[in-house]
Amino acid sequence: MLYREALNLALDETMKENDNIVVLGEDVGLYGGAFRVTEGLYAKYGEKRLIDTPIAELSIVGNAVGMAIGGLRPVAEIMTANFSLLAFDQIINHMAKLHFMSVGKITLPMVVRFPQGVSRQLAAQHSESYEQMLSAVPGLVVLTASNPNYAYHGFKKAIMMDDPVIFIEHELLYNKKDDVDLENPIDPFKSQILKKGKDVTIVTYLKMCDDVLAALPQIEKALSCSCEVIDLCALSPVDYATLRVSLEKTSRLIMVEENHKSGGFGAQIVSWAAEEMFYALDAPPLRISGEDVSIPYNRTLELAAIPTVDSIAKEIIAWGQKNGL
Repeated sequence: MLYREALNLALDETMKENDNIVVLGEDVGLYGGAFRVTEGLYAKYGEKRLIDTPIAELSIVGNAVGMAIGGLRPVAEIMTANFSLLAFDQIINHMAKLHFMSVGKITLPMVVRFPQGVSRQLAAQHSESYEQMLSAVPGLVVLTASNPNYAYHGFKKAIMMDDPVIFIEHELLYNKKDDVDLENPIDPFKSQILKKGKDVTIVTYLKMCDDVLAALPQIEKALSCSCEVIDLCALSPVDYATLRVSLEKTSRLIMVEENHKSGGFGAQIVSWAAEEMFYALDAPPLRISGEDVSIPYNRTLELAAIPTVDSIAKEIIAWGQKNGL
């Protein structure tokens, strides 16, 4: 099924099983969501459970926090990551901290979900990625869905968790089609090995998973090597155990992310490797990231600002040749 259909099915099944689950956001009701994720649910569950809100992200998340405190399981949809900035006070000061500040007396079983990343000429105010900021906030679980199977199982688990969850999607993945195994749930906190290999570990997440896999034939042919590709899935907490096993085998690390390089999430993975796996590494880690610029509208400049299949292959091949891979 499509990625957006997997999210829709996860929401439909959980709402059917639990009357406390409500969805709120802009156009999530009658319209079916900006990316069709809530399509058809308004007719099933009505306006009290699919709540169309004003264009007010602070209010959307603030109301969701209140609902969670009151015993509901709200799913707040933010139309794009850039708009989540308007709700950061509620996300960081309330959603993430109230359980801690109440000594566990307040529980917030809630999800804030949104797409992020570069789509196609949506310009700077609709193309950002903020996982590096959100994953640095204690009290938040941060999950990223790179494929329909994880979108289905990970979203279902997120909705039913008793912890506040940020569930991040990518604008270019909603029409991605792949198999969904409805019978075998997955652990949303465990990284997924997308391809096994023995010479280098490539760590990534969200849409970059597809771009890395597409670049592999060029890379492996040019370097005569075997690459292991890992989808992080959970950015908070990170499944370092899976990364450790892979690095002990390959001794080389490459981190690929769409986000800007300065302060990007990939720096966390590389710093962990330097601190914890230094003597296992046979080469300095490589970080492939977006440029430190606001995302341009011009399509040529837009593609120049982020990793692409060709640029990923070019950088890894050059790094491999320099480091004896």
